[in-house]
Amino acid sequence: MEFNIEKFENHTLIKVLEEKLDTHIAPTLKSELVLVSGNGEKNIVLDLSNCRYCDSSGLSAILVANRLCKNASGTFILTGLNDAVERLITISQLDTVLNISTTVEEAVGMIKEA
Repeated sequence: MEFNIEKFENHTLIKVLEEKLDTHIAPTLKSELVLVSGNGEKNIVLDLSNCRYCDSSGLSAILVANRLCKNASGTFILTGLNDAVERLITISQLDTVLNISTTVEEAVGMIKEA
């Protein structure tokens, strides 16, 4: 099992259970995101607290999630970033594009405010 997906009243929480968000699991994550979005979910929280590493395909999956939520007039929030993943996102200047929270609870609060 690579992900844990929980549907809540106003959002879907996707927790990546693998240590690496890379070419092995990013395509599966993308298809899960498309399915969740296709089911009418517009608010997605992606929890990467288990991830210690992310590569360009992982970043691509994150951007797909962001675009799907934007297109549905929803909110995408990334949470649980460790230092290495956060650095990668900062270097890629995605921290200016993405909603990032430190905890899932904070992310859920951000959705309620949106």
